[in-house]
Amino acid sequence: MRFFLSTVSALTLGLSLAVSLPAQANSLAGAYLAGRNAAVRNDYAIAAQYFSQALARDPGNAGLMEDATLAYLALGNIRQALPLARAIVDLGQRSQPARMAITAGLVDEKNYAALAAREVETDGISPWVDGLVRAWALIGADEVDAGLAQFDGISDESGMKGIVSYHKALALATLGRYGEAEALFEADAPGAAARTRRGVLARAEILSQLGRNEDALKEIRDTFAGSTDSELDALIAVLEAGETLPFTQAPTVRAGLAEVFYTFAALLRAEQSNDYYTLLYARVARHLRPDHIDALLLTATLLEDLGQHQLAIEEYRAVAAGDPAYHVAELGRAAALRRLGKADQAIEVLDQLTRSHGDLAVVHSTLGDTLRGEGDDAGAIAAYTRALELTPDGDSRAWFLHFSRGISESRTDDSVAAEADFRAALAINPDQPQVLNYLGYSLVEEERKLDEALDMIERAVATSPNSGYIVDSLGWVYYRLGRYDEAVVQMERAVELEAVDPVVNDHLGDVYWAVGRKREAQFQWRRALSFLAFTQTDTEAEPDRIRRKIEVGLDQVLSEEGAAPLKVANGD
Repeated sequence: MRFFLSTVSALTLGLSLAVSLPAQANSLAGAYLAGRNAAVRNDYAIAAQYFSQALARDPGNAGLMEDATLAYLALGNIRQALPLARAIVDLGQRSQPARMAITAGLVDEKNYAALAAREVETDGISPWVDGLVRAWALIGADEVDAGLAQFDGISDESGMKGIVSYHKALALATLGRYGEAEALFEADAPGAAARTRRGVLARAEILSQLGRNEDALKEIRDTFAGSTDSELDALIAVLEAGETLPFTQAPTVRAGLAEVFYTFAALLRAEQSNDYYTLLYARVARHLRPDHIDALLLTATLLEDLGQHQLAIEEYRAVAAGDPAYHVAELGRAAALRRLGKADQAIEVLDQLTRSHGDLAVVHSTLGDTLRGEGDDAGAIAAYTRALELTPDGDSRAWFLHFSRGISESRTDDSVAAEADFRAALAINPDQPQVLNYLGYSLVEEERKLDEALDMIERAVATSPNSGYIVDSLGWVYYRLGRYDEAVVQMERAVELEAVDPVVNDHLGDVYWAVGRKREAQFQWRRALSFLAFTQTDTEAEPDRIRRKIEVGLDQVLSEEGAAPLKVANGD
């Protein structure tokens, strides 16, 4: 889908914040600067508040209007953005965000004739969006032939044929012309756009409307290869019962226009474009069609990526309990709560989900991840065990559940169970570097099966040569084996890759001490201590032990711990 690159660059062109506002008074400057600061932090509610205050002092400033419009659009508040957008245009300014708001406003008014008559050169959002908007608007204005001709007229533009054909197929289905819509799918004219989840579901609904339920089932099964979810299971059940699926992907012109904005939001997201600009498209799609669950989930994901977890939670909460995507939204809400530091609330959400959707392995595995993150390894083990019970035999994803459960088991000092789970994970995914590293490192720490541990970690390094933690493990097993010179090489490389990790620096200090580089060893231990002071995650580095090593040296610490001296311990 090479055309995405040019499409995305055109979409984002001009979506920039307004130029700096000259300070005309302290209060105006203060409000403006506070708004800009909030906008940089993606705090859209505060940004909108301060830009509105600034506008109250300088109501004719087009730059402030655009800043406020952007903030309101990011919040999904089209109605407050609209008067500002119209004022921007009345001042003769060109603004894509303003045009997005005005487009949504015309759809709200059902003024499709005005939308279709818009001069896209001066009034448009971007050439590709405008072309599709005009086609749908013509259909909404009862100029069906002109609308379909508009689709045809823009389909040959660079990179747009697949997307345009897909939207034309949706439009034909909206008009009840299902045979013509399916003919486009059958000819593969919609291209890659039709191979998205929404495209496949649209075609399945069209086939069902044509009385071709078996073909619809084949389309779903061939595409998703037996991997289903609640929504797909519900559709399959209807089709297998011989019932007709309603056409829901774009049942109205308004929904079709929402699909235009969602299509381009998804394209921007796929190309990893600026999340803020992508959010604007997703917000307009959500405004035009509040029940567009895919747009809702995309909006929530974008808000999370932008650090606006509370806004994301509000989006997730909008999914009704009876919706097939409810569990997806609740999993997202739990993740957002965790990122807000509200782990207890996240666990409550997941506990409730185990009661309402307890037949889904992902619910239990997510609960396990959350409990493990909070140090409740016993609870995590139980959750992972239930997830494994719900995972079909032969499912390749089971390796991660075994791996995760093994980590919790190792934390509870059940090394036998942990090793069994790690080996079960490797039986499914033999070359998985994280599992090889974790099991190999565990064996090194337990000082057993060192040759096998070395082989595992060497394989892990070969797969992930730029992982500092895995390279650290290789250096550590060399150290345990008494191969000090080789250990130094690997540990120095590990520190290059993970320069501020306290454990890696601590290990390098031990290795330096083992080869007689005692001054450098003390330097590394001090570095480890300094980094440990700023580490907020769990770490095996022990500050008291590191301080003792700095004070009396590694040999004395080993003696105090009852361990054999380095040279004797390593057969020298």
